[in-house]
Amino acid sequence: MGMRICVISDTHGFHASLKPPRADLLLCAGDVSLSGGREEIAAFAAWWRALDYPRKLLIAGNHDWLFQRQPRRARELFAPGEYLQDSEARVGRLRVWGSPWQPWFMDWAFNLKRGTELKAKWDLIPDGVDILLTHGPPRGFGDLTRRGPRAGCRELLQAVAKRVRPRWHVFGHIHEAYGVFKAGSTTFINASICDFWYRPAHRPVVFEAG
Repeated sequence: MGMRICVISDTHGFHASLKPPRADLLLCAGDVSLSGGREEIAAFAAWWRALDYPRKLLIAGNHDWLFQRQPRRARELFAPGEYLQDSEARVGRLRVWGSPWQPWFMDWAFNLKRGTELKAKWDLIPDGVDILLTHGPPRGFGDLTRRGPRAGCRELLQAVAKRVRPRWHVFGHIHEAYGVFKAGSTTFINASICDFWYRPAHRPVVFEAG
């Protein structure tokens, strides 16, 4: 029997209106808040802890400042939940790796310069990961902005396509690029709940892991 997995991202404070469907595993790819203050993060954490799932894993996003400025305090809000930051969790036979970084975007959290800085983070991803959970997308998949340019990370795409080759790559960040994309052996999922105008317009994505 396969494992049912539900993925969300970029709820930006609208979590209370969200009713994720039943699953064996719930994943969140970050941006649970608007400005990343303690009250916002705590409100999401209370909602997250109350969700009845066998396993729940999340990473932070560029809006979630508390995780970068006061990481211990942020993690305590989710205890005993599982927060990933350049780290791995095993769920049954599945290996999940989570990382919050993305190419420099205005003056937000978890920004790194394109090139060697981001490559150093993606080099940490081990071979054999089944699900890769990042906040930002790789170049070319779920990264097309409303104004036209693609915002994805080339270095992340290189790591995913040439070395890691996860079965699923889950992310958010670019709200208007919500959707599921397939290339080779990897399914790419932009799971942003909010749309370009920060309205909770998209549904959680559910898939089966055999």
